[in-house]
Amino acid sequence: MEGSAMVRGKVLLSILVMVGFACDVLVEKSHAIWVNLPAAGTKCVYEEIHQNVVVLADYLVISDFESNLTAISVKVTSPFGNVLHHKENVTHGQFAFTTSEAGHHIACLSVDSNPGGGEVSVLIDWRTGIAAKDWESVAKKEKIQGVELELKKLEGYVEAIRNHVFYIKESGNENSE
Repeated sequence: MEGSAMVRGKVLLSILVMVGFACDVLVEKSHAIWVNLPAAGTKCVYEEIHQNVVVLADYLVISDFESNLTAISVKVTSPFGNVLHHKENVTHGQFAFTTSEAGHHIACLSVDSNPGGGEVSVLIDWRTGIAAKDWESVAKKEKIQGVELELKKLEGYVEAIRNHVFYIKESGNENSE
């Protein structure tokens, strides 16, 4: 009995390691980036995102000045040009949406005011898919913790992998026609 339990344990561990690797490679993630905006002009970042994916992002202007008078404009658009978020003269903010179209979702930033002149640094924390899920709320709502919560996360990763494989399969079918 002990030998078979040990083998099952090793098999389970192997499966968890493979799922963890697959999650790291295939699943939507969180991307925090620094963007240095020129004093004049616009800089854009984008991400290729599938349809029906949750997107959350926070952005923050990092200023060298004690009084944070540096302000930016942020505009996020879908692959078909629909405006998903637009704010002007802000020092920080957040946007959230569920994609209705697959493709490049673009966030463009520009400087509105900068008393010090020069470049402006902006931190953008862009999260998609399973990385955008609020696991604290899930844990409270379902009254789970520890290993149960980690298994729930793995279940989410497996579902995301399955959806990604399905998306790849469908994309391949469209390209072969």
